[in-house]
Amino acid sequence: MTGGEEITTEVLVVGAGPTGLMLAVTLARLGVDAVVIDGKPGPTRESRALVVQARSLEVYDQLGLIEPVLAEGASAIALVPGAGARPFGRFDLRLAGRDVSEFNDVFVLEQSKNERILADALDVDGRPPLWQHRLVDLRPAAGTSMDAATGVVATLDGPDGEVRVRARYCVGADGAHSAVRKAMGVAFSGVTNEHTFFVADATGTTGLVPESINVRVAEDDILLGFTMGGPGRDRLLGVVRDRDLEPDGTLPEQLVRDRMRDHFGVEYRERTWFATYRLHHRVADRFRVGPCFVAGDAAHIHSPVGGQGMNTGLQDAHNLACAIADVVLGGMPDSRLDRYEAERRPVARTLVETTDRLFAAVTSESRTARLVRGRLAPIVGPVAIRLLPLLIGRRRLFGYVSQTRIRYRMSPPDARVAPADPAVGLRLPWVGDNHVALRAFSWQVHGYGASAALVERIARDLGVEHHVFAPDPHGRLRADRVYIVRRDGFVAAAASADPDRRGVPLAFVEQLAG
Repeated sequence: MTGGEEITTEVLVVGAGPTGLMLAVTLARLGVDAVVIDGKPGPTRESRALVVQARSLEVYDQLGLIEPVLAEGASAIALVPGAGARPFGRFDLRLAGRDVSEFNDVFVLEQSKNERILADALDVDGRPPLWQHRLVDLRPAAGTSMDAATGVVATLDGPDGEVRVRARYCVGADGAHSAVRKAMGVAFSGVTNEHTFFVADATGTTGLVPESINVRVAEDDILLGFTMGGPGRDRLLGVVRDRDLEPDGTLPEQLVRDRMRDHFGVEYRERTWFATYRLHHRVADRFRVGPCFVAGDAAHIHSPVGGQGMNTGLQDAHNLACAIADVVLGGMPDSRLDRYEAERRPVARTLVETTDRLFAAVTSESRTARLVRGRLAPIVGPVAIRLLPLLIGRRRLFGYVSQTRIRYRMSPPDARVAPADPAVGLRLPWVGDNHVALRAFSWQVHGYGASAALVERIARDLGVEHHVFAPDPHGRLRADRVYIVRRDGFVAAAASADPDRRGVPLAFVEQLAG
């Protein structure tokens, strides 16, 4: 960009990590003008975040990017827990997810590759990120506060000088130290974990079950191993006690290698990345202030348990982009954007609270925790891994990990015409071919065994497209219901398929606005 230039756009996206790039790509697919900026020179080079869950793969499929994603990554087909050097069970992810999603395993695609795929998609669309452009000032376009603003004016520091951007909306996807969040005046509430953790991308690894997520515990230690594709190529994570650190706070890598060998029988030949970090559990007090929003790490940070972090950010971006399109292109009221915070902040809070409790439990140095890890886990673990799927359900367990069970609270239905339905608020249950229709990124009416004429009439009255499918063999989508599905693939409402209930279209319209 030329110094002194001024740009006008609908959406300014600050931060070109996975969240910001996903937001920009989704807006581009929807036809909303956006500019994405980042102070770094290009996509991240380090692997960093690693796992892409089933729900995120469904989003990539909707964007038409699933082929390069699948070509670049690798599948983890099982969860393998163990104590010390001995695995004591196996949870088959593909078996658990076979009726839930087309993508029924845990997929490994490091952050750097996600960023490159998304950045390449923006290049193809003719909307490349503005690399080496750093946000230095953000203020309301009119008015004295962000709450009352109708737009923003941003000042960027670029390689050729200052650039000014005027935007209707601004989204901060600029990480834990978000400049956008600070400009919004929003607190980042939470805690910092007492422990330090290490992460290593290793090659020539031995002692782990291949093509799997390995979880090992010992009396005073824990190790997570994620396959990164190819034999002996793994991501290793573990806890570091303060007594292990050098006086300057650094961690000797050899000490980590010795502990992994002695406690878990795991060794590696070389590593391409080794780092330590402190763990934070924080959620922004607000996700929206007037025309400004936060998403991804700017909105929430937490532990790497379950490989949820990058996925939550990708889905923040997808949700928000679709909401912005409803307002900018669909003519919905600005209040439609309030649903972003109402829907995504509870997801972040639940995730942070869950991972905080889990990591606190597995890293505790209490006598009870050490007893459980060192003495009880080898005895109880083999039984627990067999009973847990039976007690909770394989599909339910897969749903939690894959983020396909996320439910949003939708507007209360009118009981006369829109009876309560368990599918409302969920991402559209997958029945084999119905997610193909979602690639249109449009509001749709779906019927699963309902009268085709009725489905078509309701869609015509609402001015949206319609699709008729065979009955759902699992009964999650009922033949006596008609469903309306949002751009992002979530079920917004359900209504009786009884053709005598003339109020059905009106009920749907009311819930669309809600």
